[in-house]
Amino acid sequence: MDAFFAAVEERDNPRFKGKPLVIGSDPVDGRGRGVVSTANYKARIYGIHSAMPISEAWQRSEAAKKRGDPPAIFSGVNFEKYGMVSERIMAIVRGRVPLIEEASIDEACLDLSFCGSFEKAREFCEEIKKEIFKKEKLTCSIGVGPNKLIAKIASDIKKPDGLTVVLSKDAEKFLE
Repeated sequence: MDAFFAAVEERDNPRFKGKPLVIGSDPVDGRGRGVVSTANYKARIYGIHSAMPISEAWQRSEAAKKRGDPPAIFSGVNFEKYGMVSERIMAIVRGRVPLIEEASIDEACLDLSFCGSFEKAREFCEEIKKEIFKKEKLTCSIGVGPNKLIAKIASDIKKPDGLTVVLSKDAEKFLE
């Protein structure tokens, strides 16, 4: 899923839409302890990212504000809500794929060998993306490759809302 916690909050809170959003511990005006759980893509422009100390995220937001950019909105984490959304998304995937390995609340590896070809796997993934968006109003980025490592790397290439396919014959060049 793309910036999952932040995307759920943006979907559920229209006041967050299109603004830099950081999900994590309270920054307490730059004195807070803890880390960023996730940041949406607008906040990532400021250099804010997951696992960053929340105090550093606050400083980067303040620097953006001084440049005339909108400051980031900081919001707490709602694991119960994200868990429920994740369960619904994983149910969509499990309903279509016989073998799935859930890696985290917002990531899974799917065995798409039943598709028979990379082109059919691409079409299948486009259908999954559409269904997730239709039912949850959230985007995801998917990588398809000859193995999990290549597929994982490929999933990061065209975020957000991307779909990258790496054919077996192109795997070595892709990894370069």
